Amino acid sequence: MPTPKFKSVNEYLAAHDATKAKTLKSVIDFILTQFPELESKISWNVPTIHLNGKYVFGVAAYKNHLTLAPWSATIITNFQRQLEKYVVFKNCFQIPMDWAIDKKLVKDLVRARLDELDLSM
Repeated sequence: MPTPKFKSVNEYLAAHDATKAKTLKSVIDFILTQFPELESKISWNVPTIHLNGKYVFGVAAYKNHLTLAPWSATIITNFQRQLEKYVVFKNCFQIPMDWAIDKKLVKDLVRARLDELDLSM
C-alpha cells in the first residue's frame, strides 16, 4: 500500500496511532512555543519546522520508533554526548514512540540549528 500524500501536519498526525501522534505533536508544539518565529508544515511528506524557507527541524513516525532531525550532521556530532542513549544516524536520531520530551535537548538542538543557519532570534 503506497504512503498517502499528506497536505498538513494535522493530517500526518491523524494518520498515525495516538501514542506516536501525541509524542510528535508535543515536540512540534514545544518548538513552536519556544520559537514562535518558526512555522510547521509538510515537506518530504513529513512534518518539518522552517524559518524563511530553511529547514530547522524535522519529525517522522515509523513502525517501531520516531525520528527527530536537526537537519545537520555537524549538530548531531556536536551533541553526541547528549544523544548517546538514542540510536543516532548522520542527520537524525530515533526516540521511543512514547518519549517524554527532553525539553532542554530539543531547545538546544533547535537553537544550535538556528545558529548554524545564522537565523537565531
